[in-house]
Amino acid sequence: MFDKFSKFLIPIAGKLNNNRYLGVLRDAFMLAFPLTIFGSIMVVLANLPFLDNVMSESLLAGIQESLGPAPNATMNIASVFVVFGIGYYLARSYGVEAVFGGAVALTSFLLLTPFVVSTESGEVVSNVLAVDRLGAKGMFLGMIVAFLSGEIYRFITQKKIVIKMPAGVPPAVSKSFAALIPAVVTLTVFLILNIVVTQVFNTNLHDVIFNTVQAPLVGLGGGLTATLIAVFFIQILWFFGLHGQIIINSVMDPIWNTLSLENLQVYTAGGEVPHIINKQFIEVYLVGAGGTGMTLAVLVAILLFMRSKQMKQVGKLGIGPGIFNVNEPVIFGLPIVMNPLILLPWIIAPMIVTVVSYIAMAIGLVPPPTGVTIPWTVPIFISGFLATNSIAGSLLQLFNVLIVFAIWFPFLKFIDRMNIKQEREAEQKNAAADIKVPKEKI
Repeated sequence: MFDKFSKFLIPIAGKLNNNRYLGVLRDAFMLAFPLTIFGSIMVVLANLPFLDNVMSESLLAGIQESLGPAPNATMNIASVFVVFGIGYYLARSYGVEAVFGGAVALTSFLLLTPFVVSTESGEVVSNVLAVDRLGAKGMFLGMIVAFLSGEIYRFITQKKIVIKMPAGVPPAVSKSFAALIPAVVTLTVFLILNIVVTQVFNTNLHDVIFNTVQAPLVGLGGGLTATLIAVFFIQILWFFGLHGQIIINSVMDPIWNTLSLENLQVYTAGGEVPHIINKQFIEVYLVGAGGTGMTLAVLVAILLFMRSKQMKQVGKLGIGPGIFNVNEPVIFGLPIVMNPLILLPWIIAPMIVTVVSYIAMAIGLVPPPTGVTIPWTVPIFISGFLATNSIAGSLLQLFNVLIVFAIWFPFLKFIDRMNIKQEREAEQKNAAADIKVPKEKI
């Protein structure tokens, strides 16, 4: 059964993992990571739950206003970084001058962005750019435009339709002239597209893509069913030795990150966050409990209750990295990969935790993640508090660890007994081999 399933699954996973566009998308989101971390830290500091008890209302408002530019300049315009990153990494993957690819992609996106804002009174103000167009609302249009502009730019460049400068010209000048024709052609395409959409159809591509593509996909990806399917395939891929987190996240990250940005924008505005499922839900309540599969509970069970030497060694090697959600020692040391004895808890435990966490947030016991970016290496309890700005988020993590512990324990105990039996048999064989045979007289 495993052979048949692996023959079907591994080629598909390999194609996804090696897909140029998914790899570029993953790298582009990582480009924005350090910037959004900075914005997230400032959001957390400005909204610590005890600040209103230790300082006056006016002082707290002043601090929040002073820290406000941090999320506005990072997380609230994350689409800018993603668009530039896609153009950059796509051009680099083709061997084309990368920085011009990023610049052309960003400019193409801005050409389609309306510089018009409607005030609360209904007045239309021109030459003003709405920040939400550069954040969650413009994410999907930005990704589409970045890939299209990148392909047009690299196609013209690779066809050698460029201006070549003499050998003595400085490299920076030569590269700029070489990028001139590809950039002009690419930007002209998107300018004409914007003219057609705005003048003929009296709308803009931001609203078109948001209503027809982004909103339906985000609604689907933010549901419990789609999340459970994603978690299932992450676990299955890891079982066969493939990095399920990277493969599935390459597909789901655009949706999960968009949900996070929408949550953050509402949260910083003082509203109630709209989405339970987002990037932080996955990383804090699944990956954030010892790594993929939530194996911190497994390590605790091994160290406290298992007696075999092999499992004790795995526990000692894995507990240090496991605290910081790195669990390769467990995955390959226990092992989990291709081990049918623990396939059931490996798949079932994170799926049950997903359902429990979702219900706890849906009924109001725990606040949903606010959208602030939490590095996946932040240890349990701390990450739960930072993600939800509530101690309830930390307590939910600890409850989830107990669930995983209860599911895994009987399977671990069974494997432990098998290992003890094998170790005793090996010791008996070694003891028999060590019996000294009398030397023959010479």
